[in-house]
This record gives sequence, C-alpha cells and structure tokens, in this order.
Amino acid sequence: MATVSLKKLVKRYGTVEVVHGIDLDVKDREFVALVGPSGCGKSTTLRMIAGLEDISDGALEIGGKVVNDLPPRARNISMVFQSYALYPHMTVRENMGFSLKIAKRPQKEIEERVAAAANILELTPLLERRPSQLSGGQRQRVAMGRAIVRQPEVFLFDEPLSNLDAKLRTQMRTEIKKLHAKVQSTIIYVTHDQVEAMTLSDRIVIMRDGYIEQVGTPDEVFRFPATRFVAGFIGSPPMNLDEATVDDGKLVFASGDSLPLPAQFREHVTAGQKVVFGLRPDDFYPTGHGLSSSEAANIHQIDLPVSITEPLGNETLVTVEFNKREWMSRMLNPRPLAMGEKVAMSLDLSQAHLFSAETGRTLRD
Repeated sequence: MATVSLKKLVKRYGTVEVVHGIDLDVKDREFVALVGPSGCGKSTTLRMIAGLEDISDGALEIGGKVVNDLPPRARNISMVFQSYALYPHMTVRENMGFSLKIAKRPQKEIEERVAAAANILELTPLLERRPSQLSGGQRQRVAMGRAIVRQPEVFLFDEPLSNLDAKLRTQMRTEIKKLHAKVQSTIIYVTHDQVEAMTLSDRIVIMRDGYIEQVGTPDEVFRFPATRFVAGFIGSPPMNLDEATVDDGKLVFASGDSLPLPAQFREHVTAGQKVVFGLRPDDFYPTGHGLSSSEAANIHQIDLPVSITEPLGNETLVTVEFNKREWMSRMLNPRPLAMGEKVAMSLDLSQAHLFSAETGRTLRD
C-alpha cells in the first residue's frame, strides 16, 4: 500500500520554523497536489517526503512504515524536478535506464522496463536521441520515464511544468493525467499554478506560511473555501473580496455602498459584526449575460460604471467600480461596453461567501 502520512511534520532551519506541524494522509493511488504562493512551504514539504531535507520533528510514514531516518534511495520513491536534470552525453534510452544500471539490475530487465516506460510516454521513436535533440516537453517526458522505470510506490513532482510555455504546459498536464491513469501509483505534486492543481488532482492541499489552510477536492475548495485566503487564491479570475459591516439586514461597505445580507448567513452573523464579503466573477455579471440558475429572489441588481473590459472571444471580463474599488465580473455572450458606461449588474447572492474579518474563517455552517 503506497500511502503517505505526515504526522505533525516540522521543518526548522536553525531557529526559524518554516513548516509548522502539518498533518496529511495521502491514500494509495491518490493524486494530491500541494499548492500555494512562493515561500509557503510546499516544496520543503515535498523534499522532506523525498528525504532531501531532514525532518526537524514529527513523523513521515510511507506504506505504514516510518521513514524519517531512511535515505532517499531506501524510500521507494521517484522524483521529477523542475529542471529535467538529464545527462547530456547519454541517449534517451541510457538516461531512462541509468538508475537501474547503477542498481546493477540485469540488462534484459533494464531494456524491458525502459521499453515499457517509453511506450507509456510515446517516447519509443526518440530512444536514440540525446537531450539536445529534444523539445522541452519531450525532455520532461524523458524525466518522467526515468522515474517510471524504477517502479516506485510514490511519484513526487516538484513544479515540473514551470519551465514550459503555456501551450506545452497544457499538453503536459494531459500527459501527466494519462500517466496516473496508466501506472496507478500514488502521486504528490507541487505547483504554484492553481490551474494545474485543479485539473490534475483528486485532492488539493492549499498551504500558506508553512500551514495547511484547507484540504479538499477541487470542487470543494472552489465552492466551499474554508478561509478568506483560499477564496482569493483558488479561482481564475479570483473571487471579489471586500470588507463590510452587518447592519439591519444589510452589508454596509466603507464607501457607504450596501448589499442585502445573503439569506444563508442571517443566522450566523450579528449586528455590527465586521465581515468579508466574497463573490466569484461567474456569479456577478451584466444582467442577461450570466449562467445563474438561481431564483430571481436571490439576484440583486445594481447599476455600476465600467472601468475596463478584457475581451476573450465568447466571454469578456468586465471590471466595474463598487465601494470605490474594482470588482471583476464574467460576461458571457458579450456585447460592446464603453469605459465609464453604467451597466445593470446582477449579483447571485445565493453563491456569496462571508468570512470573519478577524479570523478569516468562513461563516457558513
């Protein structure tokens, strides 16, 4: 069983603690993505799992066995790095089979494993080429192939697509998704790109400042963010977030602008309470240009001036001014809008979020 368990895992550099006692259980054959901004501790956590960083405190279990003191080669893991780290003087075949050669595996076994991995990753026609003769995407596939031939219990990916252009990143996401379906191994994948995390993983671990903010499926963290940070981090474009005060069934903002208090939160707030209101651009749109299926009673309409538009073909991102700040909306089947034009905007308050202004935690049930 290729389970991975982090129990109160801590990492310190001298007196500075950078990972603060995190707990996480990764199931057998699960694809889990660690995501967060730079410096949040995600790569450090991955390197502790790999054995490339010492664990300062807590326990790491792989397959039910504590591996804190085991060297990387004894943990039965394979790691794919941001840099391809291929030997330039070796062919693709030699690069993929090198770790097995070092382990003194029989030549026939090396050839069979390399052939099988090359077939999975469609590298067979490239086996005699050298890295300099490959594209970036092909090099990354070779790096993955080198990991596959070891037949590890756990694959670790450390931002493997960040060196690729946008088109190649999209193609390689598909390759990694296919890889997981074929090899059926446990994968822990570190990225700062939320799109990668959302499209690839079974569950997402969102980290911030060495702590885990939320763990859940892509749908859960998108629809039910546990904190203000998660709400603002997950989603593209990000959720509109603004502070307000609860007052007589309304949310009153600093400018004096107000919105009705969403019905789902009436029992969870008190008069005078400071909150953070959140609404995704998909639930805030020029009237008649959204996808909302909510009843009319949940739709609040307000006229707002347009600050800027970003045409994207079948949709346009429309930035409007509310509470003397810029809020972003998504306009489907767009029509031309002029800067400064006042537009009737619809807000689907049934999809709104409220967070405590003090703790940042959600105020939902």
